[in-house]
Amino acid sequence: MASWPNARQWLFSLKAFAAAMLALYIALALGLPRPYWAMATVYFVSHPLTGATRSKAAYRVAGTVLGATAAVATVPQLVNMPIVLMGAIALWITVLVYLSLLQRTPRSYICLLAAYTLPIVALPAVSQPAQIFDIAVARIEEIVIGIVCAGLVGSVVFPAKVAPALRARAATWLADAAAWASDILAGSPRADDSRHRLAADILALDQLISQLAYDTEGSHTLRHARALRQRMTMLMPLLSSLESVLQALRSHPGGIPPNLREALAATTAWLGADAATPGPATMGGWLADPRAGAADWHAGLAATAADQLQRLCTLYAECRALQQGIGDRSAGAPLLRGDPAPEAAGHHHDHGMLLFGAVSSGLAVFCAGLLWIFSGWEEGAGAVAVASIACCFFAAIDEPRRMAGAFLRWSTVCLLVSSGYLFVVVPQAHTFEALAAMLALPYLGIGLLIARPGFQLIAMLLSVNTASFANVQTVFDVDFLGTFNTCLASAAAMLFAPLWSVAVRPFGARAAAHRLVRASWQDLAQAATLRAADGDARLGARMLDRLGQLVPRLGAAGDPLSSDGFHALQVGYCALALQKALPALPTPARKPVRRVLAAVARHFRARLRAGHAVPAPAGLAAAVAEAIAGVAAHSVHSATGRADHRGTLGALVVLQVTLLPGIAVAPSR
Repeated sequence: MASWPNARQWLFSLKAFAAAMLALYIALALGLPRPYWAMATVYFVSHPLTGATRSKAAYRVAGTVLGATAAVATVPQLVNMPIVLMGAIALWITVLVYLSLLQRTPRSYICLLAAYTLPIVALPAVSQPAQIFDIAVARIEEIVIGIVCAGLVGSVVFPAKVAPALRARAATWLADAAAWASDILAGSPRADDSRHRLAADILALDQLISQLAYDTEGSHTLRHARALRQRMTMLMPLLSSLESVLQALRSHPGGIPPNLREALAATTAWLGADAATPGPATMGGWLADPRAGAADWHAGLAATAADQLQRLCTLYAECRALQQGIGDRSAGAPLLRGDPAPEAAGHHHDHGMLLFGAVSSGLAVFCAGLLWIFSGWEEGAGAVAVASIACCFFAAIDEPRRMAGAFLRWSTVCLLVSSGYLFVVVPQAHTFEALAAMLALPYLGIGLLIARPGFQLIAMLLSVNTASFANVQTVFDVDFLGTFNTCLASAAAMLFAPLWSVAVRPFGARAAAHRLVRASWQDLAQAATLRAADGDARLGARMLDRLGQLVPRLGAAGDPLSSDGFHALQVGYCALALQKALPALPTPARKPVRRVLAAVARHFRARLRAGHAVPAPAGLAAAVAEAIAGVAAHSVHSATGRADHRGTLGALVVLQVTLLPGIAVAPSR
């Protein structure tokens, strides 16, 4: 059940409305041709966090100028070839939308704004190409006025900083991580729900961290946030692996040894205390001899679980220390006890799906333009321009059917409300103050939608709808026929865009999820055969990024393969750990480890060929047993080998319990 708006959301809505009215007043005072664009721009730019508003504002200005410049260069050359002009606009939208989808930072606004600014400026100027430069300048002025007003009001009136929001969001994430860890240690079936929340929420944290650079907190807070994100990256595969190892231990006839059981209970209590202090050391007795895994599978499982439990305590304590230091300038850099997290950034892009979404947007605008050209509808240019905005936003949605229904309902409400305002209420407004008071009701509602998670896209599109439907040009004059035609064009555009998206993209999140799973198999085969050491961190980061994209899509599609993302993460990090350890191993231990990696690579290539999950080869268990024996034998003769190769032994154990659950490794003689 949806909750009522809170005080923070009301404050944001009031601030956005004040900025919109300021922008509208300035645009009217300057006599700009479409002052309502300044008002709508405020809602496109505004965000509950001040840093996010600044980042969107700066890049939207750049995108607007780029799109308007393209319009000035295009229209005079192609005005006498309307179909060619529509083809050029469609191609421009396709390329720019694709580039915007590749970006995960506020820089994507440059490409997105440039994509639909070109048709907004170019199409209404087709009937008067000699004035294209003046129209482009006016559109830039209207949009820049809205951007400046949104940034000014957001920065001066009760600014909401990104750092406190990031600190609170990170605290929630860590609480979910602690809940997942506690469920894992207790063997609770609720662990699945906790891990799905973690994977879905980590991408939202990335967005906040990218916006932190535009806040006033300084580099100290940004360093803390990035270090925290790196530690969180390491925490998820560790927890997933620990879950698999403990499940194998519980299903083993020997069960969980008493000393390890005490360590699990102590760690659970420490996680519940939520303290950024070193974890309990009661598992230390199980960390003594890595040779246990070669002689006894049960002892090897226990040693691996204890090792991962100690790493969990170290990582979680570091995450808590970093989270508490975000926004606290008096806090020095915390003493981090674990190995540094990978510095490389890795993002997974499904170029096929992104390109399909971009092409569908460009093709939609082209087809809408053809309908306008062949119908000879005078106001059709405005309909195509508004449709281009909606189509650009729908390009990023996996399930347009769900969004289309809500969008059409809200657009209908906006049309009815705005028509009432336009023909009944606004003509009675003889002063700007009266006009602002009359516009308060719909726009305060739009501001509340922007502040509520999950409604931002609808709210931004509704801001355009309401502005174009109301068609505020002057306070005193309303042209009934012209305005009605404009409203009809906007309504047609709002109907065309969602229907087109539903028609050409019926496959939804299920297809995207399966493509992500196949990409995971491809990366796992690569991880098991990787030769370039400098690619390890990027490959691991890309697998984690893909998991963050996969979980919400699987949830939307109801797909039964929801656990594959976590299993792939475990296998991938184990394969990378073994690749990293290979150069330090002697030849007798290196060869069996390579055979294990080769078997893993063949297994995932077989999945790619089959197009679905296939069982792991039966010979993998024997290969793992041989590799464990070889690594442990080397540890016997090297005092430092015991510490250096514990991670290698643990990676082999996790590979076994992940790919061949329920099959114990036979002791190697």
